[in-house]
Amino acid sequence: MDSLISFLERVFAPLTNLLGSGLEFFYSLGVPWWLSIAILTVIVRSLLFPLTVRQVKSMRAMQDLKPEMDKLRAKYKDNRQKQQEELMKLYQERKVNPFGSCFPLLVQMPIFIAMFYVIRTFGDTHPSFTSGGILWFQDLSAHDPYYVLPVLSAVTMLAASEITSKSIDPQQRWMMRVLPVVFTVFLLNFPAGLFMYWITSNLVTLVQNYVIYNHGPGRKSSTAAGNAQVDGKGPAKGGRAAAARGQTGDDSSGQRALQADADGKDAQAAKSAKRKRRRKKKR
Repeated sequence: MDSLISFLERVFAPLTNLLGSGLEFFYSLGVPWWLSIAILTVIVRSLLFPLTVRQVKSMRAMQDLKPEMDKLRAKYKDNRQKQQEELMKLYQERKVNPFGSCFPLLVQMPIFIAMFYVIRTFGDTHPSFTSGGILWFQDLSAHDPYYVLPVLSAVTMLAASEITSKSIDPQQRWMMRVLPVVFTVFLLNFPAGLFMYWITSNLVTLVQNYVIYNHGPGRKSSTAAGNAQVDGKGPAKGGRAAAARGQTGDDSSGQRALQADADGKDAQAAKSAKRKRRRKKKR
């Protein structure tokens, strides 16, 4: 295990040095360590924002392709190789990358690992780092003794994912809700400084998701909403209007039939009266 940690530390050394230099720069300006971590996190996540937008566009494109993908899977259900070939051809025609939604996550993981090594190193090389916290977590290199930070991390992660989960399948939605709990258990005894990074990152994600899914490419179009209304519960306005017209037409037809029946009876009564008058004249 120690050899693996040492190997990863050497691999991420350039990124670790870059993030460490950023923290030292903000601290040299008189900013406390905990706030330096938060500021650095906001800057990093802001730089990654274009990737986040691309991720949402890729997810939306995959959702739009789902009906055609389902048709291809059903058509070639007995030939997996042909199925994959047709799916790849569909991706190329529509210029959709099926792995585009995973790329931002792959970028964030090295940053998280590098930040872990920064905080671990600063606890040994910067004495002020052990008292650079705030409130109940003064030592940023030690874990939260009351485990408040892990809970806050899980809550902020859940809040950020709830905005995203409205546009995905219910099964994936539950997976995204379980993920914060898994992270909380895994990160329970990690340094408080790392939770400063993680909580700030979750809050930035929350704001970015709100903007993207309410005012950006993640927002559902009015056409999609209309289709959902037609495919979902009850008929659309056009269907209800047609039903009303059909009902009105049926009522009119019934009224015409009744009127015709009444006219027929009147005609028969007139003929009968005419015959009676003829009989009286003959007598």
